[in-house]
Amino acid sequence: MKKPIIAITMGDAAGIGPEITCKTLAKADSYENGLPVVLGDARIIGDIIDRYRLPLTVNCISDVKDGKYKPGIVDVLDYHDIDMNEWRFGKLSASCGRAAVGYTMEACRMCMDKSVGAMVSAPLNKAAMRMAGYHYEGQTQIIGEMTKSLNYGMLLLLNDMKVLMYSNHCSLSEACEKVKRETVLSKIQLIHKGLTEIFSNKNPRIAVSALNPHCGENGMFGRQELDEITPAVEDARKLGINAVGPIPADTVFVEAKKGIYDAVIAMYHDQANMAMKLLGFGNVVTLLAGVPVIRTSTGHGTAFDIAGRNIANEENLYRALLAAEKLAAHNQ
Repeated sequence: MKKPIIAITMGDAAGIGPEITCKTLAKADSYENGLPVVLGDARIIGDIIDRYRLPLTVNCISDVKDGKYKPGIVDVLDYHDIDMNEWRFGKLSASCGRAAVGYTMEACRMCMDKSVGAMVSAPLNKAAMRMAGYHYEGQTQIIGEMTKSLNYGMLLLLNDMKVLMYSNHCSLSEACEKVKRETVLSKIQLIHKGLTEIFSNKNPRIAVSALNPHCGENGMFGRQELDEITPAVEDARKLGINAVGPIPADTVFVEAKKGIYDAVIAMYHDQANMAMKLLGFGNVVTLLAGVPVIRTSTGHGTAFDIAGRNIANEENLYRALLAAEKLAAHNQ
């Protein structure tokens, strides 16, 4: 079977995205199960290769069919869209923000028309994106809108642990307001569908985390557990889904690590990330569930503070690429 082509978006050119992309592709086994191609600006990729003396050469292409797909060669779909007068490591610019959004949109389009089997996202800077006139929460929303998906979310992967974020990039007060029975049920259905279809788990056990301390202590610390989460879990069980909860957030991840649950729904962004990054910082891969494309990404940001210093660790993007190759091959 032919290996799937995997589109890697280089992210914001002023951040660590280009660096970790090149360092990832310097690993020979990045080509073992897939054919990676970079969507970006070849001048930036070439600068990184020269600056850090990486054993790589750039192959500029205009179509994925023209890639060489060999270790030591970075195939780049070159959009030549970075304003080099604005570009500086660690500096916000509309040019870099606009280009990064463009790479994401183009990779998503290529996944939708089947010219690539999956996409892997290096980090995009949200402030630069907004400077360019885009007001998305992040790449997740871009892909959700492009695929016209209504129920989607970020699934964090760490070894056998899987955690879905109930809400993503919003304030904590807004995250609390978003906890509603119908939406909790939809997220349970989303992760159940993802586990059965993507990972072929026929009867996954899904834990729903509590929002408040001690599950709200019977309403003393908040009523979301009584009024919204518990009824949603009961609704899911009536539909034949093996869901349990709410379970206190200070124990649910410990139990998930032991393998008691196949997945956990965390009720807000940091509840998920604090647990997963403590267990495996740098190794957590994000998979977008609920969309008709395969998309993985890093679990970190653009790291402007270390960009251009040759100290960024590529392990997270490397793992995201291997996961995308595996899922794309399985889907193929």
